[in-house]
Amino acid sequence: MGDNSTAFSLPQPHLQRTKLCDMKDGELDPMYVKKKEQLKQLVASIIRPKIVQGRPLNGKEFVSFLEQILEALNKGEIPSTGSLVEVFNKGILERCLKLYNERMAKLTLPLIEQSLQEYHERSLEEVMKLFEEQHFGRHHAKKSVEQLEEEIEKVHKNVIMANEYRSSKLCEALYTRCEDKMDQLQVLRLPSMAKFNAGFLQCNQSFEQECVGPAKTNYEHRMMKMLGKSRSLFIKEYNHRLFNWLVAFSLVMVVVGRFIIKFILIEIGAWVLFIFLETYTRMFWSAESLYYNPVWHVIVATWETLVYSPVLDLDRWAIPAGVIVALFVLYWRCNGRRKHGSSWLLPLYNSNKGGPNRPRSD
Repeated sequence: MGDNSTAFSLPQPHLQRTKLCDMKDGELDPMYVKKKEQLKQLVASIIRPKIVQGRPLNGKEFVSFLEQILEALNKGEIPSTGSLVEVFNKGILERCLKLYNERMAKLTLPLIEQSLQEYHERSLEEVMKLFEEQHFGRHHAKKSVEQLEEEIEKVHKNVIMANEYRSSKLCEALYTRCEDKMDQLQVLRLPSMAKFNAGFLQCNQSFEQECVGPAKTNYEHRMMKMLGKSRSLFIKEYNHRLFNWLVAFSLVMVVVGRFIIKFILIEIGAWVLFIFLETYTRMFWSAESLYYNPVWHVIVATWETLVYSPVLDLDRWAIPAGVIVALFVLYWRCNGRRKHGSSWLLPLYNSNKGGPNRPRSD
C-alpha cells in the first residue's frame, strides 16, 4: 500500500455482533480498538477545520451553523437555483400583468357582460402566450403562472365591479330622465294622447339603446313598471281634461264670435258645441258611456289632429300662435275694415242699425 493511500481496514470487533452496541471498548478485540484510534487520527489529519469569523468550529457549533444555513435557504435569503429562476420570471410576470392592465384600460365601460368576458379571455390568452414565450424553467414557471393568473383575476374582478357601477349609474340617469319626461307629459297644457305616446315611445327606445351592462335587467323591470303607471294615469285623466278643454274652448269662441270677429256663424257653432257638451251629453249619456261613444271618438280624433302632429305641436306653440292671431285680429279690426270695407260673404252683426247715418224716409 502506498504512502498516499488512505485505505483502511478494521478487524471484526467481537464475535457476538448483535451485542456490539452494548459493549464498551474494553470488551472489544484489542486489535480493533487500536485500528479505530489510528482511523480517527487519519481522518483528523485529512480534513480541514471549518473556520467561521476567524475561529474553528467544533461539532456542536458546526451543527448549529448548518441549521442557520438551512433556515436562510428556506427563507430565500441565500440565492439558489430556484430563487434565481423566480427572480427572472418575476420581471416577465410584471410585464405580462402590465400588458393585461393596459388592454383592460382601453375598455369603454359599461359593456354587456358577455362582451366583457370575451375581451377578458382574449387578453388573458395574449398575456399567457407572451409568458410562455419568455419564461424560464418548468417547475418554478408553473408557480409563476399560478401567481400571474391570481393577479389577473384580481384585476378582472375590479373591472367587473367598475362595469357594474357605471352600468348602474348610466341606467339610473336614463330612468330618471324618462321619469321626468313622463311627469311633464302628465301636465300638458293641451292634453294629447298622440304626444304622450310619442314621448312614451321615445323614452322606451332611448332606454333600450343606451342602457347597457349588468344593471340593465333590473332597470328594465323598473322602467316598465314606471311607464305602465304613467300611461294608466294619463289615460284616466285624459278624457276628463279634454272634456273640460272643449267646454272652455266653446265659451271662448262664443266671446270671439260675438264681440271680436262679430261673425255670427262662429258664435252659433260655439253655442252648439257648448250645449252639446254640457246639456245633451249629461242628459242622455253617462260620463263612462260618453267616452266610448263614436261621436266622442270623432271629437277626440279631430282634437288630436289639431293639437299634435309631426309638423306642429300646438301645446308648445299655443301661446305664440294665440298672440299672433290676436295681433292679426286687432290689425284687421283697426285697419282692414276701414280701408276695404266689409267684404264678408257670410252674415255679420250689423252694429249701425238705427244709427245717425241711416237714410231718412219721406
